[in-house]
Amino acid sequence: MAAAPKPFSRFEWLIAWRYLRARRSEGGVSTMTWISLIGITLAVFALIATLAVREGFRAEFVDAILGSNAHVTVYSAGTVDPTTGRFDRSIPEFNDMAERVRGVDGVIRAAPLVKGQVMANAREANTGVEVMGISPEDLATIPRVADPETSLGSLADFAGGIALGSGVARELNVSVGDRVRLILPNGNKTAFGTTPRINAYEVVYIFTTGRYHTDLIRAYLPFEEAQSFFNREGRADEIEVMVEEPEAVEGMSLALINAAGERSLLWTWKDSQSGFLRALDVEDNVMFIILSILVLIAAMNIVSGLIMLVKNKGRDIGILRTMGLTEGSIMRVFFICGAFTGAIGTAFGVILGCLFAIYIDPIFSFVNVAMGGEIWDPSIRGIYHLPAELRGVDVMKAVALSLGLSFIVTIFPARKAARMNPVEALRRE
Repeated sequence: MAAAPKPFSRFEWLIAWRYLRARRSEGGVSTMTWISLIGITLAVFALIATLAVREGFRAEFVDAILGSNAHVTVYSAGTVDPTTGRFDRSIPEFNDMAERVRGVDGVIRAAPLVKGQVMANAREANTGVEVMGISPEDLATIPRVADPETSLGSLADFAGGIALGSGVARELNVSVGDRVRLILPNGNKTAFGTTPRINAYEVVYIFTTGRYHTDLIRAYLPFEEAQSFFNREGRADEIEVMVEEPEAVEGMSLALINAAGERSLLWTWKDSQSGFLRALDVEDNVMFIILSILVLIAAMNIVSGLIMLVKNKGRDIGILRTMGLTEGSIMRVFFICGAFTGAIGTAFGVILGCLFAIYIDPIFSFVNVAMGGEIWDPSIRGIYHLPAELRGVDVMKAVALSLGLSFIVTIFPARKAARMNPVEALRRE
């Protein structure tokens, strides 16, 4: 007795390949096959491209935050001055606190800061800025300021002037060597009340952090000068802390609080950006679901093509069954037809999606030129260009989803073909 053929034998692949290549006049559905293949290709391409842009946007945004802002801010819970009744949150022993915080495992640096919001003026231009007082040594350790995307001037001259974000410089229409005036409403205290304080500083450095809104308001003054300007002599407003692993900053909270001392509070970068990070997570899930539905719709085209193929090949199925092919062999033949279409479409989609993510800059530049203007507004999106980061795990998720859906939906028409009664199939013919 002859042994039963093994599953997915060579003859099953040959029959499936013949059906895939068959013209419509021969009972084939080559047009539907092409439509199914193109649909899967475009769906997988859209999924990979979206995942790459989504991941690139998140990585770029988070990197811009971590590269120009504190990972953790240590500040005082505050005390009430018994003589004036004013609430004071400044830190008098800031050097000792910073030294203790630097000793915590995982801390890269801890720098005392003086912060304040003032009006900046240059000639006829005015804009609001957030001024940070920091020592030149500590400023040189802020990645997106010391090593920005673009810069003018030299950070070595910071001790003798002011450093501005590129957005501030643009609003004031100033460059390196120009002078800007900072106006503090509650500055000088006199016998006749409080009068504004106005100091002029030379612009020695202009930087671009990569985050539009940071560049639009950020300015740095030398620490001692900022203490004097904001009436913080001998005090600091907070301690700016950077750590080795920002994503795991919550695990360091207890150690940082213990090092900072009593009545100290923490504010992490995740606290300050929690709303945006939650929005990104929700967007990630929603976009993946929507694009998964798109892949499913494309995979359903395979079902339509296979149903038509089974109907057109009823006579062939009857003849093959009478020649001894089992239900399993018939099912595998039509499963190969659908799965092959899904696999080829997935492969093309992966290639297109990866090429899009790799060459997104020239593609986006071409689209920008073709549209006849600036289509990316950094004031709305917060960053200066459309980023994309291609991750292997995202590609594998897209491949697994596409192949999984393609294989699953193919089973149903293949089973229908396998269960067709050969006598009835031949009688209908």
